Amino acid sequence: MFAAIEGVRQASVAAHRSPDAAATAALSARLEQLDLGDTLRFVRGFLLFSLLANLAEDRTSPEAPRTTTLAGAIDSLAESGVDRAAVVGLLGQALIAPVLTAHPTEVRRKSMIDREASIAALMTDCRAGACDPATEAELTRQITILWQTRPLRAVKPVVTDEIQSALSYLATSFLPVLPMLHARWEALLGLGTTQTPSEPRSSRAQSRDAQPAPQSLPPFLRPGSWIGGDRDGNPNVDAATLEAALAAQAGVAIGHYLTELNAIGAELSMSSAMTIVSPALAALAQNSGDNAASRADEPYRRALIGIYARTAAAHIRLAGRAPPLAAMVAGTPYPRAADLLADLQTVAASLASHGGTAMVGVRLDHLIRAVRIFGFHLATLDLRQNADVHARVIAELLSVAGVPGDYAAMDDAARTRLLGTELASPRLLFNPHANYSAETLGEMAILRAAAAAHARFGPEVIRAYVVSKTSGVSNLLEVYVLLKEVGLYIPGEIPSCTIMAVPLFETIADLQAAPQVMADYLDRPKAAALAAARGHQEVMIGYSDSNKDGGYLTSNWSLHEGALALADVFAARRLRMQLFHGRGGAVGRGGGPAFDAIRAQPQGTVMGRIRITEQGEVIASKYGNPRIAETSLETMAAATLLASLEPPRLAPADFARFRAAMATISAAACTAYRGLVYETPGFNAFFRAATPITEIA
Repeated sequence: MFAAIEGVRQASVAAHRSPDAAATAALSARLEQLDLGDTLRFVRGFLLFSLLANLAEDRTSPEAPRTTTLAGAIDSLAESGVDRAAVVGLLGQALIAPVLTAHPTEVRRKSMIDREASIAALMTDCRAGACDPATEAELTRQITILWQTRPLRAVKPVVTDEIQSALSYLATSFLPVLPMLHARWEALLGLGTTQTPSEPRSSRAQSRDAQPAPQSLPPFLRPGSWIGGDRDGNPNVDAATLEAALAAQAGVAIGHYLTELNAIGAELSMSSAMTIVSPALAALAQNSGDNAASRADEPYRRALIGIYARTAAAHIRLAGRAPPLAAMVAGTPYPRAADLLADLQTVAASLASHGGTAMVGVRLDHLIRAVRIFGFHLATLDLRQNADVHARVIAELLSVAGVPGDYAAMDDAARTRLLGTELASPRLLFNPHANYSAETLGEMAILRAAAAAHARFGPEVIRAYVVSKTSGVSNLLEVYVLLKEVGLYIPGEIPSCTIMAVPLFETIADLQAAPQVMADYLDRPKAAALAAARGHQEVMIGYSDSNKDGGYLTSNWSLHEGALALADVFAARRLRMQLFHGRGGAVGRGGGPAFDAIRAQPQGTVMGRIRITEQGEVIASKYGNPRIAETSLETMAAATLLASLEPPRLAPADFARFRAAMATISAAACTAYRGLVYETPGFNAFFRAATPITEIA
């Protein structure tokens, strides 16, 4: 088979270099010699040949340019007159969030992606094209496994498969990389570490280190997820999958903390006969439950044994199972990740006060950062549902509760007035003894699961409720009425809600209507009060549906114009807008280099806060291994910094002229696109026959 494949390859190269009749005939003859089975193996051989060639090119490609790093962005801003104080100020209130979704544009199996990662890791051990015999033997083994592995899925993945796939990237790339990046960025900006001594230090320690701990940054780059909470068009996502996703995420996050705690406890063997510990650390050791005589003079180990026990108990409570390594003593579970963080900072403060900040070490420092970034929930999980579903559920709740009027027949203004009355009232609509449709019961169940998750994890676990197909103010108020039913929206003169209703404007018509919808919404005093209390209101804009409507160029230009108009709406009301970009990996879903895409956002629409969906094949390509994830995440941070702080690159007159030109080009592109896709007879059948869309689906 190798000889056949190599023969075809050489004949193809020859036909390409000298496209005469003889060379073309020789290539055709070789191809015609392949029977069906050999043809399939031939295609798979070239698939793997290309895959391995790409891995080799990645291995030898130059490092990412400095301009795409945070250091490069800071240097570029400095040349434009933006000082580091402005950078620190922006990052102190920033949020940069890649949000993993389950949209199925990744056709490769996870098994294939894992083998690629193994081969790439092995190639890092090779220098100047040469590998030692052991590495070469393992490379051969991995390539053989790859050759014998089915490349595509035989069945459609279920939600639990999607959850596990996302968790693998969060565990292998996000958990180790994000703490390291935040530490690097603080050092770059001349800021402090996570150690924050909370008690007076000894005079001896003060004489060694008299400077106060400098300021540190909050963890501004944090992951999000839709997997397990996105119900729009997916009836398989319900309350049970939401609970399963959160339990699985907790297991990964807390399991990582336990691994690190075990290693740190083994390392910190200092004896109280040879060092001083802080009173707070001594209290942790005393209350740890560890009474082993062999460790009686090892306060750090005893304290960490107690911390491990409480963390293991939290693992059981939140993940629903025991951790792989049981605790040595019994412990009550930490109620919140903040309580674990406080104990870890007590350990760090004692080490720093009685041995210098170097005593804290990278491992404990990164663990503290990880707990700050990931909490017990690992990634903030969004809820998402279609506005039409909410309207049907609200209509049924109102009808069963005896509220006058036909909600389904009302226009947006009438619905808005009715929903405003309901939001001002403390009474609930749902009657546990009444009969409701399966749809209504399912929606209420997932809302109750969200409320239970807030009680277990805290508000960071679910922050946003995305409303697909938003077309009016009522679509957002419907979400708050439903959240009120489960105690997450609290009515009042100034209401409070721990989950934000986020409109998603997807089609070109929706994007054009978005500024007026948001103006009408934010002109409601209580809506404005909610946005002001949380510091921002998020708006999601979609690339896929707008691209289906008008083509790639018109889609992107509509998003650009929509974002500018939305920014004006928010600025007029002195409220902060946070854009959530629903970009995919493929060009047809808004994909492209993230650095360029973020920097291309209209002036004044980013301001340090941006969320971006990561879906399909992009997840593996950007986060498939820690080295690539490090580059991808830093690129996102650098681009956000530049998009937020760099001066305008065009004079106002030039911007107006280019903007008018783009409007003309966009109109022509839209006409051409719609003429092909929607007005050409037979295009749909041609598209389905000429592309692998049915296989991807």
